[in-house]
Amino acid sequence: MNRRKGGVEGRIVACDLIKYAALFLIPGAVYNSMRAFDMGNTVTTINKAVYVQPGGGFDRVTLDSSETSPPQAHEMTVRIYANSLNYHDYAVVSGMWGPKVPRIPMSDGAGEVIAVGTGVTEFAPGDHVVSTFFPTWLEGEPEISDFHTVPGDGVDGFAREQVTMPATAFTRAPKDYSHAEAATLTCAGLTAWRALMVDGDLKPGETVLVQGTGGVSVFALQFAKAAGATVIATSSSNEKLDRLKALGADYLINYREDEDWGNSARHLTGGRGVDHVIEVGGPASLAQSLVAARVGGHIAIIGILSGTTATLPLHTVLTRQLRLKGLVVGHRRWQMDMIRAIDAIGLRPVIDRHFSLEQIVEAFRYQESRHHVGKICLDI
Repeated sequence: MNRRKGGVEGRIVACDLIKYAALFLIPGAVYNSMRAFDMGNTVTTINKAVYVQPGGGFDRVTLDSSETSPPQAHEMTVRIYANSLNYHDYAVVSGMWGPKVPRIPMSDGAGEVIAVGTGVTEFAPGDHVVSTFFPTWLEGEPEISDFHTVPGDGVDGFAREQVTMPATAFTRAPKDYSHAEAATLTCAGLTAWRALMVDGDLKPGETVLVQGTGGVSVFALQFAKAAGATVIATSSSNEKLDRLKALGADYLINYREDEDWGNSARHLTGGRGVDHVIEVGGPASLAQSLVAARVGGHIAIIGILSGTTATLPLHTVLTRQLRLKGLVVGHRRWQMDMIRAIDAIGLRPVIDRHFSLEQIVEAFRYQESRHHVGKICLDI
């Protein structure tokens, strides 16, 4: 990663040179005492931040600084301690869906409230919180069809030390969670929760098929087992299948060794088919997911790992009356519901590896390798 010589978005004026020195050149104890600067009547805090330059690409990721203003009415300032990586973040940072302007990446952020503005009653300094994927979608039916409000994409994200945002852009973190554990919930955790508990109305005794060992699939396995469901897990790696078995998967299928894994899943259910498929593979796996599902079964269309365009066999969908439900994460109220459930059942996320913020490109390279099981986190 490059360390830019300019300031935030390439602008450093004379007074900013002191801030830049405090951020990158002055030892910790001195640096900590120089982080707040009086800019007229407003005290602005300077913080370490990562930027992705226009167009994206790992060679266009830079370490710089960002300014944080005091919270205004209904806002709060949060010290961010952790991010977690998602495929959407990878798409932005790698250049697949690169930003048009310099952008602070990462949609998932967790940390501690350090200041609140007037009118904020839900949180207080010291509270541990986790961000929401759609900060403006608080509850109700979906009305957002793009990513223009999503941190790390349409607006600056959480790859930085501090943020000031509306208080409703966060929820409380689960009790006793580390910041890294909490950061896994914003995208992957809530996606799995919505797919099964909201859209799927999962019931005890039903069967869920999960694909691979990414964050959404692992969370779906955990939520399904907690709800009393049977889980069939697929992977191309026997070693990963062993990990999924240890997490509670009831049946395992290596889809590289068994290309007709949809029928194998049906066989495991006595020919009936599975009630729910957590479909993250995209075009390469969708046809087999349709085979695996029971008549009237639910297929949660979540991932595009193998592309964005697929051929849909309408005859199969119609005659078997399948319910294909596309979804992108969820709203704040569902996140609060999920966290209450997590507190009640004691579920802990699976974190594969930790990286520092400065190692963000290395972290995405590791994600790109698909060697991970569960989530990859950045510590800030």
